[in-house]
Amino acid sequence: TDAEVSTRKKTFTEVQTERLEQAERTVLIKCPPKLNERKLLQYLSSHGNIKSHFFFENRGVHALIEFSEKNSIASLKDAIGIPSSEHHVPFKSRLFTFTLKNPVSQAAEETPVRLSPQSHIPVKELIQKLCHADSISSQMYILLNEYQLTEENTKLRFMACSLVQDFARAYFPDSTVKPFGSSVNTFGKLGCDVDMFLDFHDVRRHATKMKKGPFEMEYQMKKLPSERLATQKILSVIGDCLDNFGPGCTSVQKILNARCPLVKFSHQPTGFQCDLSVSNSIAIRSSELLYIYGCLDSRVRALVFTVRCWARVHGLTNSVPGTWITNFSLTMMVMFFLQKRSPPIIPTLDQLKELADEKDKHVIGGYDCSFVSDLSKIKPTKNTETLDVLLGDFFEYFGNFDFRRNSLNLRKGKEVNKPESSPLYIWNPFEQDLNISKNVNQPQLEKFVAVARESAWILQKEDKTQRMISKEPWGLAALLIPFGKSNPNKMKNRMKGIGSETIRSLLDSLKLNNPNSLQKAVGK
Repeated sequence: TDAEVSTRKKTFTEVQTERLEQAERTVLIKCPPKLNERKLLQYLSSHGNIKSHFFFENRGVHALIEFSEKNSIASLKDAIGIPSSEHHVPFKSRLFTFTLKNPVSQAAEETPVRLSPQSHIPVKELIQKLCHADSISSQMYILLNEYQLTEENTKLRFMACSLVQDFARAYFPDSTVKPFGSSVNTFGKLGCDVDMFLDFHDVRRHATKMKKGPFEMEYQMKKLPSERLATQKILSVIGDCLDNFGPGCTSVQKILNARCPLVKFSHQPTGFQCDLSVSNSIAIRSSELLYIYGCLDSRVRALVFTVRCWARVHGLTNSVPGTWITNFSLTMMVMFFLQKRSPPIIPTLDQLKELADEKDKHVIGGYDCSFVSDLSKIKPTKNTETLDVLLGDFFEYFGNFDFRRNSLNLRKGKEVNKPESSPLYIWNPFEQDLNISKNVNQPQLEKFVAVARESAWILQKEDKTQRMISKEPWGLAALLIPFGKSNPNKMKNRMKGIGSETIRSLLDSLKLNNPNSLQKAVGK
């Protein structure tokens, strides 16, 4: 839609700022299962104009209400009562419970409200939907529409951050809590976690402004031996705060000795699993880079969502950390592939850096993280390949990639010799001495290659006339059924057809029946 296009063209920072401001004008209300929507909105409107609202299901019905003015919330808070039970923490958040005083007399007017979905459909249902499409391209767009974050779900994510920010501001009044990663980079799928960070940068910017003039004034602040220790102490206190006083914050875990210290918690009112860290500038630059790639061409997101769904179905990715390829690595592999098309579909990071002006210059910890933020400065691609072609070629490309010798460099958009012997080497786009796929072991990479080759083979054998008659899953739908499940004999025959001993022995080794092969696969 036009509205979507116009929001797509905003810079990453503009979108973030707008959403954070929107969240500060928003309240979250737990409602009875049936209610008179008109009466609820009428009551709330007495405190100010309602700009938007929606209902969703999460351990009961909830309403997210966005007011036009922030002071409407103060007016509403003045009229709200405190729970009658004696034992509660007197912290007044923007989470409210709405109940009917006389449910019986009002029952006639109550109707179930329209609920906005907050999770995607199961793969089985998706496969049925895909079978009715008329091309692989349209199958990929159907998958994208089913899996991508909705407007409502995005608002809910920013609301979760805003509620945590209310706690942080009790200690640090100028701080902000912002989402990063999949919630904001245009590649988030319904149900993914919310990564959020506590940002003090606005405070630091304010400090630099004060340095002009004939004298200097600065705050007295507690000194600590290192920034890491400061981060750990801040997160420890905020974690305790959420645990002890945060309505609906459960399963709070403080993981303070990790490379990037964080607090994990479950936010029951919104239904999200959340990870809170302290300002991680490079992670935010990565989010913005992906945001730009996702906005440049609609094929980019369709291909990423498809490849990620395919990888999950075949057990190539996993929600638990381990030796498999992560979603981030997989996304970067798709980006690299799109940079290598002729003509390229997306520019390299070095090309985006050349377009950067003074305000786009960012050097973080000695790493140059500069690239253009204004999307209108980037020339649209002249590449017109269909998604049908791109999907088949993606599997073909990585099914035959020389992983032993080459690595993927997104700054240059080139395969370059591996600097060290990790099975899969993808250069971190910003911290150029790091490999973002260092966790991946040889058996997992070989499994990826085998499944990519098998998928390329299925797509090449695709027969349009056949699929009309057979009614069997075709195209993308056929790729979303774990191989060997639909027809195990077909898979065995195909392995003979390929005539490649390596793939056959590989698939056997992946069964990992005995402890020795398991030991080899996982390594020490």
